[in-house]
Amino acid sequence: MRGLPRANDPNVLVGFETNDDAGVYQLAPEMALVQSVDFFTPIVDDPHTFGQIAAANSLSDIYAMGGKPISALSIVGFPDKGEPEILEQILSGGHSKMAEAQCSVIGGHSIRNDDIQFGYAVTGLIHPQRVWRNVGVHTGDVLLLTKALGTGVLSTALKKEAASARDLAAAVASMSELNRAASEALLELQDKAASAEPIYAVTDITGFGLLGHAREMALGDRKRGVEAVSMQIDYTAIRYLPGAEKAAREGFLPGGLKNNREFLGDCVGFAEAVPQEFRDLLFDPQTSGGLLIAVAPEFGNEALAVLDKHGVAARRIGVAIPKGKPLIFVQ
Repeated sequence: MRGLPRANDPNVLVGFETNDDAGVYQLAPEMALVQSVDFFTPIVDDPHTFGQIAAANSLSDIYAMGGKPISALSIVGFPDKGEPEILEQILSGGHSKMAEAQCSVIGGHSIRNDDIQFGYAVTGLIHPQRVWRNVGVHTGDVLLLTKALGTGVLSTALKKEAASARDLAAAVASMSELNRAASEALLELQDKAASAEPIYAVTDITGFGLLGHAREMALGDRKRGVEAVSMQIDYTAIRYLPGAEKAAREGFLPGGLKNNREFLGDCVGFAEAVPQEFRDLLFDPQTSGGLLIAVAPEFGNEALAVLDKHGVAARRIGVAIPKGKPLIFVQ
């Protein structure tokens, strides 16, 4: 991506320079589009459930920016000899979740493909002055996480027929849950704060795992005058899905987890007391994961309270500190 020319259109408020969750294009002084696209192969056996998860995952980027999704285009890859009933169930599952989000599916595109692939390109609306970026963290900011971790190791255990029905149900419920309530809670907090700025950065936890997305947050953005920070994360403060610790301990580690660990390298350090299975879970790639939020310290408790009011079981998992080595330290 470094070799690609940057957009020079002044209406492009957010491009791909900082690996943000979505792009933002300004239409008017008080209106902008927020756009994202995501699709993947099935991670559960039930096609209707797969469609729901794919939709929730695609919508998540819009919520992470503070936007309201309004329309979506489906993206389908389906085998030439695949059963049409399976495709119908996938589409039906996706439509049900889009309806829950009050986001209209207005078309899409399909191709013949050896593997099933499904997702959406989603468009939302956002105020140009109220865009949450994945960079902007300040020293002292409180780090909040809105969902439990472990979908990657549990999906891998499922493929090996080693996941219990109870554990699978919890993972499916988490992956199918929209990040809408969390986003709406943060918007409410922002409204109540009036002239103060309570929220400095937001991102959703997906393929790069908690530590990968935390790294993106910590790097800052020199062009916008946002200095890099380091992050201290308390692994005991994080929620983990039922069965995730066991799956990690027994070695059901997806390829993406290993890639994340290799990519992050010495950006991450661990206290000796952190067990290996929890180290793995912090690298675990998530599907339709929660929001990682950097909140001004004086708003930390209020943010947790308003999230709880909206039914979001967020946890305070760490704090931003002056930049040092490693960039992220887990204790």
